[in-house]
Formats: sequence, structure tokens, C-alpha cells
Amino acid sequence: MFYLSTRNEKIRKTPAEAILQGIARDGGLYMPESFEALKFPMDKLASMSAKEISAKVLELFFGDSSMFPESEDKNSAFNALVERAYGSKFAEGDDYAPLSAVDGAYVMELYHGPTCAFKDVALQILPHLIVEAKRSTKLEDEIVILTATSGDTGGAALSGFSDIDGIKIIVFYPKNGTSTVQERQMVSCEGKNTCVCAVVGNFDDAQSGVKKIFAELALPEGVQLSSANSINIGRLAPQVAYYFKTYSNLLNMNKIKMGDKVNFIVPTGNFGDILAGLFAKKMGLPVGKLVCASNENKVLTEFFESGTYNKNRAFHVTKSPSMDILISSNLERLLYIVCGAEKCAAYMKDLNTKGEYTITSEELAEIRELIDAGYADDKASYETIKSVYEKDAYLMDTHTAVAWNVYERWLAESKNEDTCVVLSTASAYKFASSVMNALDKDFDGEFDAVNKLNAYTGVKIPYGLDGIESRKVIHKTVLEKGEMLDFVGKMIAKKTW
Repeated sequence: MFYLSTRNEKIRKTPAEAILQGIARDGGLYMPESFEALKFPMDKLASMSAKEISAKVLELFFGDSSMFPESEDKNSAFNALVERAYGSKFAEGDDYAPLSAVDGAYVMELYHGPTCAFKDVALQILPHLIVEAKRSTKLEDEIVILTATSGDTGGAALSGFSDIDGIKIIVFYPKNGTSTVQERQMVSCEGKNTCVCAVVGNFDDAQSGVKKIFAELALPEGVQLSSANSINIGRLAPQVAYYFKTYSNLLNMNKIKMGDKVNFIVPTGNFGDILAGLFAKKMGLPVGKLVCASNENKVLTEFFESGTYNKNRAFHVTKSPSMDILISSNLERLLYIVCGAEKCAAYMKDLNTKGEYTITSEELAEIRELIDAGYADDKASYETIKSVYEKDAYLMDTHTAVAWNVYERWLAESKNEDTCVVLSTASAYKFASSVMNALDKDFDGEFDAVNKLNAYTGVKIPYGLDGIESRKVIHKTVLEKGEMLDFVGKMIAKKTW
């Protein structure tokens, strides 16, 4: 199995090379050359544990001779990797994505990891994949991970990569563009190989700055850049597993029969989480509709409705900041699937030079067969948090509420009768002030909101957030977006951080 750039199929890398590089040198994203080789053994799914499902997905994506070259039993090797990565880091034990029944549908709870967000599922594994890729390829270079975050990726990446030998990580986040809890998680990281910087601007400014660094930074000998964002196929692949795992849960709960279609409603900004669902479908999972849920920054909703992607618009700072994104990087992979590399490259060139592109009506029709879309603003999100809690005593964060609101309206319009699963984004405690406002409860600041939310609902504060207000602020750097490239160059030149 080789991985090809979405912009030029002549760029071909082994799985290990694709994981280490993160993004292709032409700016494209790596895609498997064929999904036929990635078919999941559905006849065994119901009898597999959550960790076994993850290991099998990773084996399918990365189990060629470039990873674990000395191992004859690839499945055992990937099972051991998953065990090292997850261990006992998830509050629900081996179940990294428990399923909760809520008012006729289900919520896939992806917030039980160390930083209480869905990114933990992938970012506890990615560092181990990178370490194994380095070992397998005998690469001695130091790896510097560059990551732009709208909130949750940063904390999860820092948790996963902290104090991993041979790897350093720099996280950029938009100043005043995350929740106070998200920011404190990042800036209090104690890892000796970590660096966290606020960027004056929004997430797209930080993400564009990282892409510019990949393209333009002259690296000294012995240093290689990589990424922890979902542009890295090593970050995206582990997310595919929780779609299979949830289907297995539904089978074992006798809620569906093998072959029944399941719809997934996914809150997303960068399009990685929902793209993982499309990958699962192409690997043989009976996925019905994937529903893309956006907040007021509804660039994706409008694309799926019109076929025009236009980033030239007002940027809205919302109460679901992890979705405050106007450039959805992983959409490029969907374009590659539908359009091929040549047209994908042309669309990405238009996006870079004009800020927009328009696909053909035939391409849009093909995409609409796979994906529906909708959006919900802050007011709708707040109303959903309150109504779901009052009706079902179920507490959700602002991002999950966006998805639930979109799900309710989509279901009413589509009359779809297949089982529906809404993917969660984070613990409600990561956005406690917004959740308290939605519930019409008083509090004094973000950290007080955490304690007041606990007192009001009785829902336990996750261990990853308990006492967060007392954590020491270690990282205090604030940069203008134009300073990012020079800053990274200077950090790489330093032997110790």
C-alpha cells in the first residue's frame, strides 16, 4: 500500500513515510492508493473488543513492510501498539467511545480521554505511530511536530507527545479563540519537549501559518517536520475505528442487524472527524448518511448546498470555538475521492489565489449522495443544551449541541428511519460557562462555572479537568501571525526548550 498526494499521484510514500512527513511537499494530503485493500472483516466485528477494532483498522492502513518490518504477526504488533497508547488512559477503561441512548438516538461519547475531547482517541496513538515509523525506517532525525488548534487538538496533542524521546511539539492556538479551560490545558503543559504559542488572529491564521512553515522553512540537517492535525493520515486513521466500534456496540445491544445502515451526525470544522466516517464506509461499514453539522461559520453547509466553497466571508467567534474554521483542510481528501488529483489541485489553487472554487454539478451530486449538511447558531445550541438536559437529564457541550440540533431538524425533514448516532466533541466541562448560560444558571468566571455546573447537575468533573484552575501557566508566548515562521526556526535551533 502506498499513499499518494491529493494533488499529484506521482508523489508516493510508504505508510511510515506518510506518517512521518504529515503533509506532502506539494501541499497535498496523503490518501491510500486504494480502499479495496482496506476492507474490514465485518464477519468478525461483533466479537472484537474496542482495542482490537482499533488495532485492526491501523493494521489495514499501515500494516505493510514499512511498519514493524521484523514482525511476522502484524495484528499482534498493532494490538501491542494500541495497548501502549491507550493503556488505562480512558475513564471508561477499554471503551474509549461509550454509547449513550438519548431520546431515540445515540450519542457516541468521545470525551472520556485525558483531555476530555474526541481528539484523544487519535492523539494518544499518533505519537506511538510516529515513534514506530522512525524506528522502522531507521530515521535518526529529530521530529518537530507543528500543530494549529482551534482548541482541542492542542491539548490532546500535548498530552500524547509530552516527553516522547526524539520528538518536539509546537502548538499554535488563536488568542482569545478558545475557551478558558482549553487554553489552561495547553499553557500548563509541563513536557520538556513542548512549546505553546498564542497567535493574534483566528484558527485559519494559525493553520495557514503552519502550512507556510512546512512550505518555506529551511531546516537544518537532522530535523524533520510533521503534523498532529488530521491532515496527517496517522492522526485520521485511528478515528475511523470508532465508527466500526459503535456499529459493533449496536449489534451487541441488539439494536441493529448486520448490514443495517446507520446514520452518523458529526459536528466538524476541519472535516476530519466526518471524513473518518466516509473512510469507514469505503472500508465496508454500512453507513447510511453522514450529516455534516456546522456552527455559524457555515462554509461547509453552503458548499454542500451549492457546490461553491468560499472562504471570503465574515469570521464568527462562537460558543463552539473548535468549529470556528473557514478553511476545512480535510475537505481536500473528499475532493480527491470525487474529482481526482488534477482537478483537486486546481480547486486548491483557486482556493489559495481567489479564496473560492466551484465544483461541477455532477461532482456535487455525487457528494450529496454521501453527505447531507446543516448548521446551528449559538442560540440554537443553547436551546438544545437546555431542552435535552431538562427532557433527558443528558448534559452536552456546545459542539455536540450543534450536532444534536442539526440531527433533529434533518430527521424531521428526511423522515429517515435508520438508526442515528450523534458524535460528541468534548466534555461539557470544557465549555462550562457556555453550558451554564444555556441552563440559565449564575456563575463567576469560567473556573467557577465548572464547579457550579457540577453542583447543579451532579455530573462528575472529569479527572482531566478536576482542579484545572490551579495549574501553573508555563507557556506565555504571543505571536503575530507573520512571526510564526521565524519563531519556529529559532526554536528548532535551540537544543533544549
